[in-house]
Amino acid sequence: MAKAQVVAMILAGGQGSRLGVLTKNIAKPAVPFGSRYRIIDFPLSNCANSGIETVGVLTQYQPLALNTYIGNGHPWDLDRNNGGAFILPPFQKTGKSDWYKGTANAIYQNRDFIDDCEPKYVLILSGDHIYKMNYAEMLRQHIENEADATLAVLEVPWEEASRFGILNTKEDSDVITEFVEKPAKPESNLASMGVYIFTWDVLRKALVEDEEDPKSNNDFGKNIVPLLLEQGKKLCAYRFSGYWKDVGTISSLWESNMDILDRPHEINLIDRSWRIYSRNPVKPSQFLGDSAEVRGSALTDGCQIFGSVQHSVLSNSVTVEKGAVVKDCVLFPGVTVKAGAHLNRCIVASGTIIGENVKAGSDVKGKSPYLNEKICSEGIVVIEGGLKIKDNAVIPANCQVDKDVHVSAKDNVIEEVFRV
Repeated sequence: MAKAQVVAMILAGGQGSRLGVLTKNIAKPAVPFGSRYRIIDFPLSNCANSGIETVGVLTQYQPLALNTYIGNGHPWDLDRNNGGAFILPPFQKTGKSDWYKGTANAIYQNRDFIDDCEPKYVLILSGDHIYKMNYAEMLRQHIENEADATLAVLEVPWEEASRFGILNTKEDSDVITEFVEKPAKPESNLASMGVYIFTWDVLRKALVEDEEDPKSNNDFGKNIVPLLLEQGKKLCAYRFSGYWKDVGTISSLWESNMDILDRPHEINLIDRSWRIYSRNPVKPSQFLGDSAEVRGSALTDGCQIFGSVQHSVLSNSVTVEKGAVVKDCVLFPGVTVKAGAHLNRCIVASGTIIGENVKAGSDVKGKSPYLNEKICSEGIVVIEGGLKIKDNAVIPANCQVDKDVHVSAKDNVIEEVFRV
């Protein structure tokens, strides 16, 4: 394998259980986003734009859709003779076989792949964040600081700080003095973004030590970073101030899609100097019928709109029939909304057909066996892919329509289940 100064490793194997039925059959990084993208497009595009030519994508949970989507890496200019995109699932080893037990263990299991590339530095990325970052600038700072590790950080609201790994730095310096993973009472609001650059020989040694510790969670935030601090290694913060969103929950996924409409200058998907690339299906152009009304929305190829679409994000091949109203919604590829249906604050997964005169969303009151406030909040309704929702069905706020939830015939809103 060709030698590379830096190798990027994207951790893309998580189940994403907090996204409920949206990740029942696909890994979280493969979830559609922003009309024409998938979540994985953002770290892959950042690598391409940063000049990083060797990228390992570590997959595990429901990998087929993600593996197929990435393919040979062509959309991100990663189909190379030297370097390129490499899919790295867990594999059978002599004597035993292990799933990835944690983020650090995933890298540990692929240390031979990294060794073959002979890099001096390794960039560790999460596959489920929406942001644009120049990793080359972060690497430059890492080298100038002669750091053993550099963590990308940003200031978060104090009330949210306990959700993140929080660090402290020396006064008037970026040298990290303390790191606590999800503290109950944070002393700082400087949060780790889950983006790391390590000097490879330092990280490799730490991974081996961590693997030998039976009490370890094999996690970068919980184990590797504290271990390096304990050993007196030099860890530095790289301060980031742009748009960044962890889309690991239904509410954050919905909010980030809405940010494309409400805060387009922050995420700036039309920036030609830093494009977000994707593998797009070949579809005909979108069509707006004479009865269509579209306001403040994003839609892409293959959409056919005959009804009303307001402040919503539509993926390819979505159909909204005449008399249907879609407001504050995120519709995945191939969704059909039949005549007379009203959707408000809904996320509808791929291929689902919403029947005629269905009422669903935050403005719908009532009780339902599909209520799931652990997954859904803020009135958002989530509907699994590959369903035909009955005509005239009523789906109140904070419901998740899941074909595997057992309900009475009277309360059942699913008419048909089919393979997408």
